[in-house]
Amino acid sequence: MKRFAIPAAAAVLLTATACGSGFDDRQAAPQQQTSGPAELQVLMASSGDAETNAVKEAADAWAKATGNKAVVTPAQDIHQQLGQALAGSNPPDVFYVDASRFADYASVGALEPYADKISDVQDFYPKLRETYTYDGRFYCVPKDFSTLALIVNDDLWKKNGLTEDDIPTTWEELTAVTKKIKDVTPLTFSDTRDRVGAFMVQAGGWITSADGKQATGDSPENLQALQYVKDLLTGKQAQYAKALDAEWGGEAFGKGKAAMTIEGNWIKGAMKADYPDVKFSVHELPAGPKGKGTLSFSNCWGIAAKSKHKAAAISFVEAMTKKEQQLAFARAFGVMPSRASAKEDYLKEFPGDAAFVGGADYAQGPVNAPKMDSVLSDFDAGLQQLASKDPKEILARLQKNTESTLG
Repeated sequence: MKRFAIPAAAAVLLTATACGSGFDDRQAAPQQQTSGPAELQVLMASSGDAETNAVKEAADAWAKATGNKAVVTPAQDIHQQLGQALAGSNPPDVFYVDASRFADYASVGALEPYADKISDVQDFYPKLRETYTYDGRFYCVPKDFSTLALIVNDDLWKKNGLTEDDIPTTWEELTAVTKKIKDVTPLTFSDTRDRVGAFMVQAGGWITSADGKQATGDSPENLQALQYVKDLLTGKQAQYAKALDAEWGGEAFGKGKAAMTIEGNWIKGAMKADYPDVKFSVHELPAGPKGKGTLSFSNCWGIAAKSKHKAAAISFVEAMTKKEQQLAFARAFGVMPSRASAKEDYLKEFPGDAAFVGGADYAQGPVNAPKMDSVLSDFDAGLQQLASKDPKEILARLQKNTESTLG
């Protein structure tokens, strides 16, 4: 069977692990600083100045309150920098870990499993706790999250004689309404698992089992989902964003090339900045044969297993994930709090996000298994040809490659 290459940064980390560079339970734990103030190194993947400034401000407040220091550095390429740093002897103490990379780091012992030391840890949404659980252990707490929803162009909706009652809540209703929309593409979304995968979840399928141990790509549920999407594509009821000369669904939607798109809550900022005159509304994705389904995207606050300041690092994460701090981050740069206790207050301030927040209860996180990057990229390549390829072949290839990687 063909083996797939893993990302360069992860390869550095995993290779170093195999050579015994410190990620080994038999090796001594790093000597912890026991006196004096700690100076934490914090590496973040920033969405822009608003996020960078908000995290630095929160870090300064924590430092002032505790007598410690936190140096916050926005990464140029978080995956490359973090992979190389964790493979070395002096990684950052605290850092963002993308959910799609979490298993790579957890599987080699690069992360400190500290989550049970955070106050009221059960307050984090169950689906997000599941995302950051590896081999039955909850490692790191999610800093915030995003989900996918159905975005509707209100003017194009009315222009086609549609009302609020026509907002689709099931696949059948989605099929019906896309046939009513004329002179514009009814629905658009990007051509990868990060959008098409939502249909798989709605059908009751996914790429691996919940624990990431078993390949489940070639299931009847996934076949039903891909066949449904294929039918939409071939019937021109939906088109990939690139077919509309757009880089992503939000661009095609903003330019008025589609009446609906499937996107995450980041679309709000993009629409405000680039298409401020487009009126839109946000709705939960239509339910499939097995019910509601969406995808979640998040980062956790990772702590390095090699950190010499673990107590201070945990204190830092505690401060960053308090309900009030999460709400402050939401105001500053548009993220959704990962604590369920913040939901009511968040929706009072951002009532238009109800559909996004609602997805927290049933959202599927990224594949929770290591070394899957190339397998998933290959799956994306298959999805990009879905309109002209047999879904069975695409899923059979996904199954074979996943089994090869999981071993």
